[in-house]
Amino acid sequence: MVINKLQYLVFNYFIISVWLINGLVCKILNLVPRHQEIVGEILGNKYAPQLTILIGFSEIIMSIWILSRYKQQLNAWLQIGIILLMNCLEFICVPNLLVWGKFNLVFAVLFCGFIYYTNFILTKQ
Repeated sequence: MVINKLQYLVFNYFIISVWLINGLVCKILNLVPRHQEIVGEILGNKYAPQLTILIGFSEIIMSIWILSRYKQQLNAWLQIGIILLMNCLEFICVPNLLVWGKFNLVFAVLFCGFIYYTNFILTKQ
């Protein structure tokens, strides 16, 4: 039981770090300009910098929500939905801007499975 709790905490903090790094480092600080290019291609270049920062703040809010453990299952489903929606849009609209091209979708699905496992399987054990 203690091992499962520790495993849950480690997995949960990994998920938090993914949202936090993507939001703060990649989008708000713009240390990975490709993210702004993706936003520009999908939503238009005129407001891409502002929208990218807004998306970054949303990702930071997601990490805080995960950390709070408030309505964990709703949060997990929302994460999964957002990740799948975002990656499907990128798969269709801008596969050339993705690190692994269309293969990025595979990693997105694996990450969604990881979120599901952490929040629905591991918490039941």
